[in-house]
Amino acid sequence: MTEPIEFAKLCGSGNDFICIDNRDGRFDKTISHPGRIGRLVRSLCRRRLAIGADGVMFACRPELDGVSDIGARFFEPDGSEAELCGNGTACFVRWVVANGWIADREVKVLTSAGVIRGRNADGSYVRVCIPLPEDIQSDLVLEAEDARFRCDFAVTGVPHVVTYVEDLGKTDVLRYGRALRNHEQFQPRGANANFVQVIAEGEIAIRTFEFGVEGETLSCGTGSAAAAVLCLRRFGWSERFRSGEHPVLVRARSGDVLRVYVEQRNDGTYDDLCLETVVRFSYYGRIHLDLAERALAPAARCETCKCALSGVQCSA
Repeated sequence: MTEPIEFAKLCGSGNDFICIDNRDGRFDKTISHPGRIGRLVRSLCRRRLAIGADGVMFACRPELDGVSDIGARFFEPDGSEAELCGNGTACFVRWVVANGWIADREVKVLTSAGVIRGRNADGSYVRVCIPLPEDIQSDLVLEAEDARFRCDFAVTGVPHVVTYVEDLGKTDVLRYGRALRNHEQFQPRGANANFVQVIAEGEIAIRTFEFGVEGETLSCGTGSAAAAVLCLRRFGWSERFRSGEHPVLVRARSGDVLRVYVEQRNDGTYDDLCLETVVRFSYYGRIHLDLAERALAPAARCETCKCALSGVQCSA
């Protein structure tokens, strides 16, 4: 690597992302090497020690001419690759349109979860239409730590378990979220754990423990979409919320309100699932060579426990 890495930082309703241009393939070798991309992403996402983010996204060649306009690769803060990120895709769409790479219209983004449609909506909102919900499971009774939860489950690009609570403010999201995220019901991969409080018909508040981050985030796009779908099924809300006419409002911990539009047929299947999230630019910058080279260097080995340090102080 001979020059600093240019990047943009964007926030989608509380989820923040580092966006890097790889349309010319300059980072292909790094992305294709699990060890190298893992070290780079973990290093960049560490808050206070680097840029800090809930993930890193690379813009790539579309690969499927006529099917997609641009490709996207999503990486979690732990260095693992994710099939999809709802708020991340919204940030990605705003970023590529702002750069003039694609006209301000519906953008087709090729992800590991398929082609996602996105466009600028009203004000600061960006709309993305994500994969239709799959593998829906209702009324799961799960024990986590010292409590029993009645949950629902759905995959909206990535897996989500949704638990209903009376008071989000009194919910120990870190404790129970970690337990549900790693629950044997969802192995081997696990699931994102969402805690939902119903405010009124068509309006909920949510807190999410995300895998890859392994902690609570201020928002989760695919989690908000999964929660909206599952609430519609569980509580039988009126037709206007199932026809795509009126959104389910989802209040994130960040304070932003996400809007989820669900088009559900009478037989319970779905025609469309779209999310609108607030996207804000934070800044453009360059990753200094010192940080980039440290991140991509072979991981050091701790003499105490032989773990791979990758620039992180061992706690052994």
